[in-house]
Amino acid sequence: MNAAFDVLIIGGGPIGLACALEAKRAGLTYVIIEKGCVVNSLFNYPLYMTFFSTSERLEIGSVPFVSVNPKPTRPEALEYYRRVATSQELNIRLFEEVQQVIPNANEYTVITSKRSYHTRHVIIATGFYDIPNLLNIPGENLPKVTHYYKDPHFYATQHVVVIGAHNSAVDAALETYRKGAHVTMVIRDAEIGARVKYWVKPDIENRIKEGSIKTYYHSSVAAIRPQEVDLITPAGTVTIPNDFVIAMTGYQPNFTLLEKAGIRLSNDDKKHPAYNPLTMETNMPRIYLAGVVCGGMDTHVWFIENSRDHADKIIAHIKNYV
Repeated sequence: MNAAFDVLIIGGGPIGLACALEAKRAGLTYVIIEKGCVVNSLFNYPLYMTFFSTSERLEIGSVPFVSVNPKPTRPEALEYYRRVATSQELNIRLFEEVQQVIPNANEYTVITSKRSYHTRHVIIATGFYDIPNLLNIPGENLPKVTHYYKDPHFYATQHVVVIGAHNSAVDAALETYRKGAHVTMVIRDAEIGARVKYWVKPDIENRIKEGSIKTYYHSSVAAIRPQEVDLITPAGTVTIPNDFVIAMTGYQPNFTLLEKAGIRLSNDDKKHPAYNPLTMETNMPRIYLAGVVCGGMDTHVWFIENSRDHADKIIAHIKNYV
């Protein structure tokens, strides 16, 4: 089945929805293609996650986001973005994965897991939460290892290793500890990350100081086995009992999709994609980037709060084409 649109948006997260809202208001035909559920990345966030920002900074399309908390929670965000998508009757195709974007004269053919589309313009708003940064160590593929932490109850009474020092790792360590897990943190650097939420940082530091959460600094995990893990520490190799490993080692954008679409990436480990910051258009004509994907491996640069205006820039530029 083929379909023709002015704009095809890859990714049904907050920024993808924002782009759709602007396209609709501009009178453009559009469709969102999302490989999971609505705001799939947020759905996969930890169950009890609290956002760093206040609700008004997470709003899209001038639709008010009302929260009963000073900082909204994951359930509130899911409710908000779902209601935006449904109340605005956005044209969104769920559980459909984009596999390739192919130039075709003055348009693009977009191949998905279900069908193909023809579109004049493509907006890639795929975020960065789909592909974890792997440890590349023995045992990483064991069922006990996860790069996505969800619910602390699952880990009650178990020996848990949490790898990482930033927000996701700290949340996982504190929450599993408070559900009765025996938690060990493994941190490459000398301290907890500077970007950890300011109301959480004293909590984790105090739990470490009192010994409730055992922590190895300047350390890494060397190997994982069904009932233990090997750590490389300043004191040498340490083997500890272990039931589960929560590897909060970060994530990366789908660079394969970008490269297959012809988008240039920088020749360094940052892999910054090429785009014009005034219009968000890439080196490929009429293909745009929006949201976190713009940062390449610098996934801490762009957030919902500071990339909402990408939708305005992109649709304003597209209107010059149509």
